Amino acid sequence: MYNMNQSMQVAKQATRDIEGWLSGLPETVRIENVEDNREYQRVDVDLIWITKTGSYQVEIKGDRYHKTGNFFWETHSNKERNTPGCFLYTKADWVFYYFVTPRVLYQLPMPATRDWFLENINRFRERSTTTNVGNSYYTTVGRLVPINVVISEVPQIIKHQL
Repeated sequence: MYNMNQSMQVAKQATRDIEGWLSGLPETVRIENVEDNREYQRVDVDLIWITKTGSYQVEIKGDRYHKTGNFFWETHSNKERNTPGCFLYTKADWVFYYFVTPRVLYQLPMPATRDWFLENINRFRERSTTTNVGNSYYTTVGRLVPINVVISEVPQIIKHQL
């Protein structure tokens, strides 16, 4: 059980940490935060990362539970409204999956990671969480995907300690 305030705090911390880290990379030219842009919200993209070699769309996922050894990849962001999970539809070039407490970032190439996930989805346990919003709630459904399995089976994943 979560509340919306806790979830928003994790998301904001993840964005701050990642923007700071990207800003310090020598290849970074500019970072544009597009979280509040409706056009980018529809395709689940948070940042545009402009480097010396190109421009990349980035989706950020913040998580507090690194000790589980799993990613939690949403298949339904809101079960009650039948809203698909962002992992299934993001147009991002990279999903930056970030564990805020140990400051560990996994840079997941898309759509290759999603394609692998969909081919292997039945290997992973389904779980759900409930988030309170005022007097209501919504249920997020996803799969627990072991980090070590993803790293060993999906090429080009990069792990960073921030």
